[in-house]
Amino acid sequence: MRRWLGLIIAGIITLSFAACAGSNQQAQTELNPQAFQAGLEKTPDALILDVRTAEEYAKGHLPKARNIDWYSEDFMQQVSGYLKSRPVYVYCLSGARSAAAAEKLRSAGFTEVYNMEGGIVKWRAAGLPQTMDAMASTSSIDKVAYEQLLVSDKKVLIDFYADWCGPCKEMAPYLEELKTERAADLQIIRINADDNQQLLQELGVDALPTLILYQKQAQQWRHTGFISKADLLKKL
Repeated sequence: MRRWLGLIIAGIITLSFAACAGSNQQAQTELNPQAFQAGLEKTPDALILDVRTAEEYAKGHLPKARNIDWYSEDFMQQVSGYLKSRPVYVYCLSGARSAAAAEKLRSAGFTEVYNMEGGIVKWRAAGLPQTMDAMASTSSIDKVAYEQLLVSDKKVLIDFYADWCGPCKEMAPYLEELKTERAADLQIIRINADDNQQLLQELGVDALPTLILYQKQAQQWRHTGFISKADLLKKL
């Protein structure tokens, strides 16, 4: 009986160590922007994959990054030509697509894959270097123009969004409804994050969507991430 009890305890301990090891391994491959950059500096031959769309990539990306859209049908075909032993650093807008791509790459046999937590939104917020394609749009709102948007006798709700942000797209229809329903006391302004990277950095916006509510040009409330129409109305 004691022998069986000992074997059971040993098995539980082994499983516990395995679970901890798996957790630690995952933590080591999920990197914040600073750790992501440090890793790139240590491995100059690493493959940097930007898995956003071509339009997003053109508006700003990490230097030397290769753009392969995660949603493209031939994603795995495009990456199949790279050595699976080569370190791969993956990022997207906010981390969701790159996490899925990183897992797919690991399943395909790539041995060293790192994902950037928070994506290029947090990379930009940290003031880390990026480059932009020559043909990318340069239209943007500076801090002075932004502050002018806040001058109103109504409450002003700023919605920082991106065209490829899932929660942003989910919230867009009801924000449009509110423009009409609350027109008497609320002004809603949507600002494209990709076109206004400097502004986001100055305001400390490092994730999307981000809503900021102002009254008489003073910030009253701020929220990052999805929020339902009902919950938003409670804040208004």
